[in-house]
Amino acid sequence: MSILDAIIQGIVQGLTEFLPVSSSGHLAITQHILGSGGESNLFFNVMLHVGTLVAVVAFYYKLIWSLIKELFSMIKDIFTGKFKWSQMNYERNLIMMLIIGLIPLFLLFLPIPGTDMKIKDIADIISESPILLATGISLLLTSVLLFVGISFNKRNCNRKQKLKYLRGANGISASGKESYNALDAILVGLTQLCAALLPGLSRSGSTLAVGEMRGINKQKALDFTFVLGIPSILAAALLEGVDAIKSPQGINVDPIVLIVGIIVSAVVGYLSIVIFKWFLKSDKMSIFVIYTAIVGIAITIISLVEMNTGVNLFTGAPINI
Repeated sequence: MSILDAIIQGIVQGLTEFLPVSSSGHLAITQHILGSGGESNLFFNVMLHVGTLVAVVAFYYKLIWSLIKELFSMIKDIFTGKFKWSQMNYERNLIMMLIIGLIPLFLLFLPIPGTDMKIKDIADIISESPILLATGISLLLTSVLLFVGISFNKRNCNRKQKLKYLRGANGISASGKESYNALDAILVGLTQLCAALLPGLSRSGSTLAVGEMRGINKQKALDFTFVLGIPSILAAALLEGVDAIKSPQGINVDPIVLIVGIIVSAVVGYLSIVIFKWFLKSDKMSIFVIYTAIVGIAITIISLVEMNTGVNLFTGAPINI
């Protein structure tokens, strides 16, 4: 792999990890076009995820630090009998909802009856396929979820504005709920589980959409999505890192290429968070609905053609289906 390949893939990973367009899907598409995919590229992919992890921690460091301090305070209150669920502040509520939201990910380690595989192995099978049909269909699903989320957000805002007008109440927010409850967190967690299995289903886009469907303030929903992604990305990087080290190819990436990829994905990832929050605040999310629909349709058609011809349309290499 060249430094140019590392820069391209770092940009793709950094942009798509946080924008609602699916990093795993776009990384698969990029590697398919460059002909650089496969198990030999596994460790490099892991390190690109580490780069984006650095980006989200750097962006949310104040919130993360406040959550860490509140966590220790909450643990102290639990052991001294002072903790009360009904009297949690925003930070404590967020900590509990993050924990609940992460629980569904443990389903990835459940065995599949009649096989020696676990549920998480489904993602490996899909991602290792030389055909990107699943990626194309998942991108279309991302587009649908984003559209539904936008529609729910607009409907919830309109309803709350009408209630505020009719009641004359100054305390009603037209932007939605400020915090999650347990059911909200579970639904978001289950959505994140689906995103972990399907390359092309955007984790940030789908979990944001579910939050909006549940009536959560869109900015709070986005913050929850990004912070929830920290342990998720870290766990995925650790698991995939172990698999990469154990693979026959092992760690076979030039250190300079690796460092360039990490730095590029971190810098671009930070900028993509800023861009995403601006798009959400400016109500310009429809662009991602259109984009994921167009790319999803294109990749689906290309995949069907490649299945018919048995040849990678970009590299000309034969495809073993």
